[in-house]
Amino acid sequence: MKAERSGGSRHGADRANPGTQASELIGRLRQILLPAGVNCTCRDTLAGALERFDLLERRREARRQLAEARDHKERIAALLSFLSDLDTVTEVESDRTVFDEMALLFEEIGRSAEAGAAALREL
Repeated sequence: MKAERSGGSRHGADRANPGTQASELIGRLRQILLPAGVNCTCRDTLAGALERFDLLERRREARRQLAEARDHKERIAALLSFLSDLDTVTEVESDRTVFDEMALLFEEIGRSAEAGAAALREL
């Protein structure tokens, strides 16, 4: 029962961090392999190996999420450079589509900011 409870709590943690599919698989492997009739030394070695693999997978996923957030930051910086043209536009601009294009840039910055924030929240 103890292995099932620890496996169940890991599944709960995985729902909070949905990118750790390997951790969910490792939890299921623990439930099946560790209660099996293997000797203590072998069981401890297996438990340690599963724990190390789980940690490595979580770190790999955290690095991926951090890289994704950085990509969104770079995208926002690029979009901001396009928005610098807003400083030269006046209210008497004859081409009114300029304002629509600038509005789209602001919306895209918002979407990138939300996606970057979501990636960081998963860490």
